[in-house]
Amino acid sequence: MELRVLNYFLAVAREENFTKAARQLHLTQPTLSRQIADLEQELGVKLFVRSNHNIVLTEDGMILKRRAQEILSLADKTKRDFMQKEEALSGTISIGSGEFLSTRYLTNCIAEFRKKHPFVCYEFYSGNAGNIRDYIERGLLDIGLMSEPIDIRKYNFVNMPIKEQWGAFVREDSHLAEKEFIKPQDLTNMPLISAVGEFTESSIGKWFGEYATQINIIAKGNLLYNEAMLAQSNVGAVIGIRLNCNYKGLRFIPLSPVLESDTALAWKKEQIFSATTSAFIEFATQYLKSISFDKL
Repeated sequence: MELRVLNYFLAVAREENFTKAARQLHLTQPTLSRQIADLEQELGVKLFVRSNHNIVLTEDGMILKRRAQEILSLADKTKRDFMQKEEALSGTISIGSGEFLSTRYLTNCIAEFRKKHPFVCYEFYSGNAGNIRDYIERGLLDIGLMSEPIDIRKYNFVNMPIKEQWGAFVREDSHLAEKEFIKPQDLTNMPLISAVGEFTESSIGKWFGEYATQINIIAKGNLLYNEAMLAQSNVGAVIGIRLNCNYKGLRFIPLSPVLESDTALAWKKEQIFSATTSAFIEFATQYLKSISFDKL
């Protein structure tokens, strides 16, 4: 299975038409059809359902589309890594990050690193800890900013110099909006929106304590912007962390007892990185360790 043929396959999947894809790839339509037929024979599956007007992916085709995108992305990243020169660092560093206040320290770190190495570029991927770990394991991300705990068997990491504060985003016309703090009993038997997957075992689930069985999670998400839209539409209150963002018509109220969480910049142990990524990890480690809580 050649990278060139995977590119052909993705072009056909995108255009849903062999003639259009062939024109885009500067191939003849018979040549492209033969390449896809050879790929189907190699894999032993049908990738497309053909009709007179268009083609659509089969279930196996959808699986290959996702895999092909990952393979080509990783191949491109690998090529860029080998093109980097140590004496003048360049290339691209792939970074994953959740939505945190600590992200500001990561971006400040990047700004300082750019002063020393202006030819380095960056790719940012937004997601939760599970998404970021998965992409690191696949080799699609070099490093990731994620919530703790971090699996020390798999990752090296440096702690971020700030704690994330948990609270609730409620509408300004809510009966909760005038409270200084929100207690567990304030949120019982009302619709809630949460970014937490395994709620019961999470820190927020444990924060509810004896009231956990009375909590009604009606929606989950992984980006606060989308969750805030639900809250603005009066679907429910959002349980999340404070960010440097304002959402019209919503108010953030801290939890009581106070609930805070830690984040860390992590990368895979025993991973061989490019010279550029290795230099950034070393720089970031020293930069973040030099920031104390007293300076915040």
